[in-house]
Amino acid sequence: MQISAGQLCDLLNGSLEGDSAVIIFEVAKIEEGKEGALSFLSNSKYEEFVYNTKSSVVLVNKSFIPAKKVKATLIKVDDAYTAFTIILEKFSNPNTDLLGIETQSYVDPSAILGDAVYIGFATYVSKNVNIGQNSKIYPQVFLGRNVKVGSNCIIYPGVKIYEECIIGDNCIIHGGTVIGSDGFGFAPQPDRSYKKIPQTGNVIIEDDVEIGANCAIDRATMGSTIIRKGAKIDNLVQVAHNVDIGESCAIAGQAGVAGSAKLGKYCVLGGQVAVTGHIVVADGNQFGGQSGVNASIADQNKKWFGTPVNELRESLQSLAIQRRLPEMLKRIEELEKKMENKFPQ
Repeated sequence: MQISAGQLCDLLNGSLEGDSAVIIFEVAKIEEGKEGALSFLSNSKYEEFVYNTKSSVVLVNKSFIPAKKVKATLIKVDDAYTAFTIILEKFSNPNTDLLGIETQSYVDPSAILGDAVYIGFATYVSKNVNIGQNSKIYPQVFLGRNVKVGSNCIIYPGVKIYEECIIGDNCIIHGGTVIGSDGFGFAPQPDRSYKKIPQTGNVIIEDDVEIGANCAIDRATMGSTIIRKGAKIDNLVQVAHNVDIGESCAIAGQAGVAGSAKLGKYCVLGGQVAVTGHIVVADGNQFGGQSGVNASIADQNKKWFGTPVNELRESLQSLAIQRRLPEMLKRIEELEKKMENKFPQ
């Protein structure tokens, strides 16, 4: 990366205050900046660092008004955090140079590979797999029969994508994730044993989805488990068979969504949230960490917390009351003693 502040300002359609000729070589946290580095300020908690950072250039929001002199060159943009992300994508992407098929990988002759595809060491590409242009398949990935991977995807090491699953364009799947493993389907028998129910469906992951490391996205019993466009899934998340995750949902680590549950658009699940099976959650609902969602929610755009979940304000009020219970119990016991002394039996 080597670009002048003026060129960067033009790229971001921003406004510049300071030296437009200063050259940027790298990016850095604002509190760890040094000469030639680009940093950003979007959270007011870090404002103190903008006045003494050694970074040459700092991206800030247009609304930012310095309280005192800033040594660095400032580039003002609509959203400093988003602008910084754009710079990282453009200048710090290690995947752009990966091309070709590495040795000791296997690509079935029936597979179709688009232009500028990369296949890493010890990766196995099965029959009738179709990989779109500019997708990067890292070492030790398994792609099962008839799998489709769209364009501009990144599949990191150790990912396993079982047969018939479909991955859209611009998706990122991190190491160790398994897509298309069998759903947890077993029929109880009279002798209390379990008979496995064949899982005949697949998983469909739409465009612009990112899935973290060591997740499990189970195939449908029939039909499809669906992760819709723009959804973001953190590490260590379980998505069960026939689940439908809505567009642009965000699911934090260790959350689990049970079979046939359906989340609407823009839902947010905090860490370790559990969603029971066969329920429907409307668009825009948000759930605090460790909440238990055990029933359908028809209301949109509300915040929830607790197990079972309650609306956030009511749940916090209940927690405040719970913290006072020991004190309340003590007062009740004291009142009982006074009543016994005043009215002995």
